[in-house]
Amino acid sequence: MRPISGASVRGRTGRGGLALIAGALLVSLTACGGGGSGSGAGAGSGDGKGKDASAQAGKQSAAAVSITPKSGAKGVETSGALKVSVAKGKLTEVVVKDAKGTKVDGTIAAGGASWAPSTHLAAATEYTVHAVAKDSQGRSAAEDSTFTTLTPKNTFAGYFTPEDGSTVGVGMPFSVHFTRGITHPDDVEKAIRIKTEPAVDVEGHWFGNDRLDFRPENYWKAGTKVTVDLDLDGVQGRDGVYGKQHKTVKFTIGRNQVSVVDAEKHTMKVTQDGKVIKTIPVSTGKPGYDTWNGQMVMSEKFTVTRMNSETVGYGSEYDIKDVPHAIRLTDSGTFIHGNYWGGGAFGNYNSSHGCVGLRDVRGGYDRSTPAAWFYNHSMVGDVVVVKHSHDRTVDPSNGLNGWNMSWADWTK
Repeated sequence: MRPISGASVRGRTGRGGLALIAGALLVSLTACGGGGSGSGAGAGSGDGKGKDASAQAGKQSAAAVSITPKSGAKGVETSGALKVSVAKGKLTEVVVKDAKGTKVDGTIAAGGASWAPSTHLAAATEYTVHAVAKDSQGRSAAEDSTFTTLTPKNTFAGYFTPEDGSTVGVGMPFSVHFTRGITHPDDVEKAIRIKTEPAVDVEGHWFGNDRLDFRPENYWKAGTKVTVDLDLDGVQGRDGVYGKQHKTVKFTIGRNQVSVVDAEKHTMKVTQDGKVIKTIPVSTGKPGYDTWNGQMVMSEKFTVTRMNSETVGYGSEYDIKDVPHAIRLTDSGTFIHGNYWGGGAFGNYNSSHGCVGLRDVRGGYDRSTPAAWFYNHSMVGDVVVVKHSHDRTVDPSNGLNGWNMSWADWTK
């Protein structure tokens, strides 16, 4: 598998003459402008409006902008500490950037009284804040601040699948395993943002406190492009423990392949886009070692691997050092794999300790065998559905198998 300051303008004694000259020129130019009745009325109406406007322009804005934390602050919390507010006015602009110029998203509250970031800040990062507000007369006031967030003593990271740049099957969730147990799950989940093309609703589900999987309601549509913003840097996963990574992960959903194993008929129908492209004889778990029922997602592929019964709690029943064409379906050890020792079991009876076996040759060199064909036509993220077995449905947390939960349960 793979977190401009506002200021009033004040005249100086040495410049009084210039101001009077500029005023005289203005009057002269106005008179030369062709004195129609409108201009005459405006210049000599005596209603005091021009004088009021001039006085108003010289006044400082009544709006008072306040930024928390204060400029120069160090060790600022990454969540909840940054706030911008205004008295006697409304905020019109708030820009928060880090040292690289990356902006922090945020929202001005209805009425313009305050602004808050829409996400956490990164750790050990300097930020600048520029905020502008206007009073009831439309006069602007601005305030600036610079501060630095805390450097955490304890951190966590997330190990995820699938890998960046990969193409995967329609059943592949985006799954993250965390190096520390998470006690602030809402904050961590909010920090993982997923966009898809075409758009589809994607929701997260926690398995325990250290694993978070994301998936849509139904299998992905073939060709979907998925972009994950894994923005864990600075998010507080548990008290005093902060994320330390920020990574963008992109993957693509390949063709739609779902294979259905019938444990009673000893067959597997391989479908693409809903059409059966091949039917393969198989052997599933024998009585007492029945294969799980349910939807299982391919998580790993091995051209050859060792299978030892002691690793799955079956004592010393078997130790096969060269199992060919093996594809993992559960964390607990269920595979669909090539089998060169099964004799006439395929298509006739169930003989395994819970795996789904396909006829193969030792060493897996023969590309014409059913196991080799299936291995070469499969990718991580493809789905294998087992039915009519005498065991229960596989647990959704056992592998990448959350499809065995209803959407209602997934989104609780």
